[in-house]
Amino acid sequence: MANRGTVADRRVEDGRVDSSGAVTRTGTGPEGRSAVEAVGGVLERLMAELGPQAERHGALYGRLWEELGRAVSGGKRFRGRLVVELHDALGGPRREAAAQVGAAFELLHAGFLVHDDLIDHDTMRRGELNLAARMGLAARERGAREEEAEELAEGAAVLAGDLAISLAHRLVATVVAPPDVHARLQELVWDTVFVSVAGELGDVAAGLGLEEVSLADALRIAAEKTAHYSFQAPLRAGAILAGAPAELRGDVEAVGLALGKAFQLVDDLLGVFAPESVTGKSALSDLREGKATTLMLHARALPVWEAIRADVGRADLDEATAAVLRRELARSAAPGRVAQQARGELAAVERLMGDSPRLAPATGVIRTVAGMVARTLEDTEVHVVAARDGLPVRK
Repeated sequence: MANRGTVADRRVEDGRVDSSGAVTRTGTGPEGRSAVEAVGGVLERLMAELGPQAERHGALYGRLWEELGRAVSGGKRFRGRLVVELHDALGGPRREAAAQVGAAFELLHAGFLVHDDLIDHDTMRRGELNLAARMGLAARERGAREEEAEELAEGAAVLAGDLAISLAHRLVATVVAPPDVHARLQELVWDTVFVSVAGELGDVAAGLGLEEVSLADALRIAAEKTAHYSFQAPLRAGAILAGAPAELRGDVEAVGLALGKAFQLVDDLLGVFAPESVTGKSALSDLREGKATTLMLHARALPVWEAIRADVGRADLDEATAAVLRRELARSAAPGRVAQQARGELAAVERLMGDSPRLAPATGVIRTVAGMVARTLEDTEVHVVAARDGLPVRK
């Protein structure tokens, strides 16, 4: 499955947008806190408040809660920041509510990642053992046999992911906001989960070869699985909380879709060409699973496919063979076509901003994110060149 949340999340620099739309590196809101601090504060209070309750249900549940807290604490609060920073840029009056909704999107992200790793049979996340793997260790510490530990790990991952998603709903349900704002937020979170599940299911089916997937299908699935909850929904939440009119909310959603597509196209390249030290996940998993990413779909239409098709999707693929696959792919037109598509989506973002004066207050926030995606694409192209030339990968 296409990775959720890799290096692009790490490239967001700590900053916000002031009232003129200019990006400042250390800007804060009315309460004197940055968006990251505001969202992080909500999460820390929530996890600390409920931790003792979890422990009262047994040591193992306490351990599960601890591991969920670890999963929630990682990352740059990218989605939560989008909620708060867009709210602030639009002059919104509900920063505390924005931080709470931003924390809800961080919990959605954490829940989706736990489930995603389970579906992908991955044991690493952000360069460390993930929640399932750590719960497996907890089972072994209690004397479980290997198969028992794996069963506990899988069950714990399902439950922890469900718990995080439920907590996200709880945070949104308890936001203090006018009834119309509250209703829009509730509908947005429901739609976000509903659409993300559609994307995940489509991704699984495509990876198993159960459906024919075109380039347009691959982008649609990626938009459903990642772009919607990572870009469109957080930006729209910020606009809703700021009291933006329907037309502006629609403009924000269109920008979020283009940003999300660009992000996913770059992620498709990262999944094959970037080392684990960059992505925090195995550099072999995309190739072993034979994922129907835009990169692979372009490759299937090119002569390179005959040279690599026998090894793509091999569960026993080793690093030496993977290096050959990367080299052949890098020497083909496929990576360049994906990069061109990503730049096309970034250009669409600029066109949308130019066509809609309503977006002017949000320009700084949007361009900060677009710049992050563009820089990550440039870094990724360095890895593509290294693979093409057989050079050591730049860490």
